[in-house]
Amino acid sequence: MKRTARELAAVLRAELEGDPERVVSGIAGPAEAHAEDLIYCESARHMERAQASAARTAVVEPGIRLEGKTLLRVAEPKLAFAQAAALLVERERVAEGIHATAVISPSARTGKNVAIGPYAVIEDGVEIGEGTEIGAFAYLGCGTKMGERCRVYPRVTIYPGARLGDRVILHAGVVIGSDGFGYVRGPEGQCKFPQVGGMEIGDDVEIGANSTIDRGSLGVTRIQTGVKIDNLVQIAHNVEIGRDAVIAAQTGISGSSVVERDAVIGGQVGIADHCRIERGAICGAQAGIPSGKTIRSGWMVWGTPARPMEKFKAQYAWQARLPELAERLKRLEEKAGMR
Repeated sequence: MKRTARELAAVLRAELEGDPERVVSGIAGPAEAHAEDLIYCESARHMERAQASAARTAVVEPGIRLEGKTLLRVAEPKLAFAQAAALLVERERVAEGIHATAVISPSARTGKNVAIGPYAVIEDGVEIGEGTEIGAFAYLGCGTKMGERCRVYPRVTIYPGARLGDRVILHAGVVIGSDGFGYVRGPEGQCKFPQVGGMEIGDDVEIGANSTIDRGSLGVTRIQTGVKIDNLVQIAHNVEIGRDAVIAAQTGISGSSVVERDAVIGGQVGIADHCRIERGAICGAQAGIPSGKTIRSGWMVWGTPARPMEKFKAQYAWQARLPELAERLKRLEEKAGMR
C-alpha cells in the first residue's frame, strides 16, 4: 500500500527531513531495496550500506545523515520500521469467504467477515469473532471461543473449550489444549491423571508453527496478552506465561511452572516443573532450569544447571583449560614421585 513520507512521519511521530511527498510502497533491506522501498539504519556502522541503497526513504536514529534521501528520524528505528511495515505490506489472507467444503456446526456462531478455508471443521458451540480467518484443515473443538481478527493457519488443532482473545495468530500445525503429560504409578502400571482443566490465551499472542500447549490438569494453562512463542515449543499443563514474554524455538516448559511478564527464554531451554522465571529474567540458549528453581528478576542465566552469566563464564573458562591443567597436574605428580 502506498504512503507518502509525510503520512508515515505522522503515524511514527518521526521528525521528517527531505521531500514530504516522496512515495513509499514497500519495505526491504538496503541491498535488496528499490526506489520506493523503506529501509532503516539504527547505527553509524550501517550508514555506508544505507547510503548505497537504491531506497530513497529511510528510518534513522538522530545523528544519522544520508545524502539525497528522505529521512524519518526516531529514537528507535527498528521499532518504527516494524510499525511502518504494518501500513505498507498487505498480509495475504489465510482464507477467503466460507469454503464449500468447510464443515460448520449449526450451533457455531461466527461474526461479520469471518473466513473459513477448505475442509476446516468447526464443532458445536464454537464462537468466532469478527474478521477472524480460519485456514484449510483447521479444527476448532466444541465450545472453543475465539476473538476478533485472529489468524489461524492451516492444520491448526484447537481442542474443546479453549478460550482465545483478539488478534491471536496460530501458525501451521499448532495444537492448543491437548492433554498434559500426567500419570500416577499404580500396581498395574501408569494411571492417567485427569486432564480436564482450562486453556486461555490472551490478546495479541502469536504462536509459531508446530508448537503445542497443553490444557490445565485441574486448573488452567494461561498465556497472557502479548506473548510471542516461536516454532516447536512445548508448554505443559498448568503453566502460566506472563504478558509480553518471549520464548524461542525448541524450548520445553514443564507443568505448573510460571514465566513472568517480559521474561526472555532462549532457544532449546529446558524448564522443569514448578519453576518460576521472574519478571524480565533472561534464560540463554540451552539453559537447564531444575525443578522448583527460581530465576530472579534481572538475572541473565546460562548453562545446565542454569546459573548467573558471570559465574557461568568463569566456570566455562576453567572448563576449557582442563586439558592444559590435567597435563600440568601430571607433570607435578611425576616430579613429586607420585607416578
